[in-house]
Amino acid sequence: MKIEISEEEAKRAKIPHEIFLTNLIGNHILWFVAALGTVGTFWQPLAMVPVVSFTLLAYTLWKANKIKADESGSWFVMCHWQIAARRSRIFIYMLMASLTVSLLGWLGYTYGGMMKEAVYAIVGGMGILPVMVTVLVLIIMESDVLHQATHHKLPDRMIELYPNPDAKVVDESPVTESAQ
Repeated sequence: MKIEISEEEAKRAKIPHEIFLTNLIGNHILWFVAALGTVGTFWQPLAMVPVVSFTLLAYTLWKANKIKADESGSWFVMCHWQIAARRSRIFIYMLMASLTVSLLGWLGYTYGGMMKEAVYAIVGGMGILPVMVTVLVLIIMESDVLHQATHHKLPDRMIELYPNPDAKVVDESPVTESAQ
């Protein structure tokens, strides 16, 4: 639904989505692939991926809670921070699931006598692959909602979750000749 807001509010509403997309694309795809190339010589660039990721995810959750508690702030901006926070939580759950599978794989190899190849297959198929799919889906979803923020729009679900009687909804219905 299109909401009547200022351009400055639209710019502020884009910030959480830009942070989240920077984490997904810049950190989890570009930096991760670049760091894999140097992992034989330097492990530190690869270790920065989870550090940067959890820092950005924690900041998004913290800022979303702070903005939600601030009564004087923009409702539109708050709603967009809540969208980014919800998706950040989903991504954190996926990362935790991947870490759990990796830990179970390590335990199976170390104490269970599993072959190294079996552990690679389990960790890759049940740990890494779901995270990769989640990253792809979240990139698409965040790109869409970033576009919505640019055009002063909010998903209907956010309006249901956080109603604001003062919000001015812009009529988007197309004008037909019979209505004129």
